[in-house]
Amino acid sequence: MTALTTLIRARAPLAAFGAMGVLWGTFAADVPDIQKMLDVPAQQLGLLLFATPMAAVTAMIFAPRFGVVAGRLALPIASMMMCFAFLLPGHVATPILFAASMLACGAGTGLTDVVMNARVAALEQKHAAPLMNLCHAGYSFGLAFGAIATGALRSMGLPPSGVLGIMAVFAAAIAGLTFEADGRISGLARPKGQAHLGWVPIVGGAIVMIAFMTENAAENWSALHIEHTLGGSPSAGAMGPAIMAITMGVARLFGQGLAHRMAPRVMLTGGAVISAIGVSIAAVSTTPNMAYAGFIIMGIGSSVIAPTAFSLVGQLVEPTAQARAIARATLFGYFGYFIGPPSIGFLAGMFGLRAAFVFAAVLLCAVPFLAASIMRRR
Repeated sequence: MTALTTLIRARAPLAAFGAMGVLWGTFAADVPDIQKMLDVPAQQLGLLLFATPMAAVTAMIFAPRFGVVAGRLALPIASMMMCFAFLLPGHVATPILFAASMLACGAGTGLTDVVMNARVAALEQKHAAPLMNLCHAGYSFGLAFGAIATGALRSMGLPPSGVLGIMAVFAAAIAGLTFEADGRISGLARPKGQAHLGWVPIVGGAIVMIAFMTENAAENWSALHIEHTLGGSPSAGAMGPAIMAITMGVARLFGQGLAHRMAPRVMLTGGAVISAIGVSIAAVSTTPNMAYAGFIIMGIGSSVIAPTAFSLVGQLVEPTAQARAIARATLFGYFGYFIGPPSIGFLAGMFGLRAAFVFAAVLLCAVPFLAASIMRRR
């Protein structure tokens, strides 16, 4: 199978992953200006961001039903709703309205997360070929582009309203590629009398939760760490999430090949160890360049954890339950994706960003044990 064939097969979910990456890369790189706009300390900003996981988790619970009702238009509708939501945060300067806007961002992202991961799993089953690492690479490259473009827009003096507005429109253009002639996701509805999904999506979701909690926390707070803790410029701060995202994108492309040759447990354990080393380096860094090195190492390790866990969940359940199992794992996993940034913000306010990154390294140490557990549940 050629690379072009793979890209064509994965086009729709790949576009959704890319659009989401652009939006969150933009938001992550614009956090310093958003904090300045709201005039709140890091601890309070972290608390305001808790609106995002609450909305995301709620949306994920209803996502399977939404997928059934929307049919083949589920992915395009969810993706466009997500892009529209990101127009809002830059236009509100009061904490309450900002929290409300993040509710919309969380709901749109949570809905899209479930649908796009379920669509990838369906395509993997249809074509009997791994596509998860490729699609997650699309998110990483989108995030890198969003962060770099945001750094340039911030250097031009654009406020959050302008930055988020421009990048949301760009993301919507990418999301236009999610339309398919037959994008229906079968298996989202639970058949009558079918047994409970069991522990596989829960354990797999826990692995994804830790991966995304640490990964997204670094993406959202790396700019602030470089600018405030290490004294870097806005452009230098924006390069933090950008460098990590580029690294993860490239590493996930290699992970697409490794998935054929390496046992999932080895990939999960090795990725967690490497990621923990990288985030520890970022925590003790004294210069922006040293922090960049830590984020690069972290990106290499983190890149394979979530895609491997998602694919593993799809492999270990019955084909008729695959879409629902992926949705369940996404629900648990992306709770960590969204709870990571506010948790790091809370810890940063209490103990400083260095201690918050150390906490992320400790969390990663649980992945090898969870990997061993899910493999025993074959």
